[in-house]
Amino acid sequence: MSVLVVTGTGTEVGKTVVTAAIAALEPGRVAVLKPAQTGVAEGEPGDVAEVERLAGPITAVELARYPEPLAPATAARRSGLPPVRPAEVAAAALELDRDHDLVLVEGAGGLLVHYDDAGGTLADVAALLSAPVLVVAHAGLGTLNAAALTAEALRSRGVECAGVVVGSWPDEPDLASRCNLVDLPAVTGAPLLGALPEAAADPEGFRARARAGLAPELGGTFTPSGLLAWDG
Repeated sequence: MSVLVVTGTGTEVGKTVVTAAIAALEPGRVAVLKPAQTGVAEGEPGDVAEVERLAGPITAVELARYPEPLAPATAARRSGLPPVRPAEVAAAALELDRDHDLVLVEGAGGLLVHYDDAGGTLADVAALLSAPVLVVAHAGLGTLNAAALTAEALRSRGVECAGVVVGSWPDEPDLASRCNLVDLPAVTGAPLLGALPEAAADPEGFRARARAGLAPELGGTFTPSGLLAWDG
């Protein structure tokens, strides 16, 4: 089985761009599974469409869509639509895994956001699949606590944290951002596997930016040494 679950330390941290970057560098057949898309109306492009726009042809699967930009369980309840449960997500991932070389499961928000009123989460999906989880983190001040809590939640469930990627590395990083490159692996106990530039979401040259921004474990050439060339 080749399934990688992608979560974030919160919303708007760059999960979709990181997912697209991994998909762009995978030499085989890639499927991207979005269990629940919220805040997007019917007919509008969602996250899997954005991955396809950036990475090129993939198998894009969205299990449920809710119009309000809320946690999936809340959005499902308010819309009157059925929720997506972890077992359904795991089953869909296993089905995709049968004829793809890599299946990327992109969550909504953070690791413990509820998908149903029983409290099912993306962590439950990863546990059902025995799949590693990649954590996408914010670059700046405040990210260490959120990343450490996410890694701790994974460990408590016996789920592997594959590593951490900074989803949007600023053009002019401040002191906190640069220090976080050193501190994120220390507080999570997982390797730093990349830092994508904040302007990465442009199809023109996306594959080259993905390669430079992701570590060899994810198909790229990234090492933190270049970003750590600073006085401090």
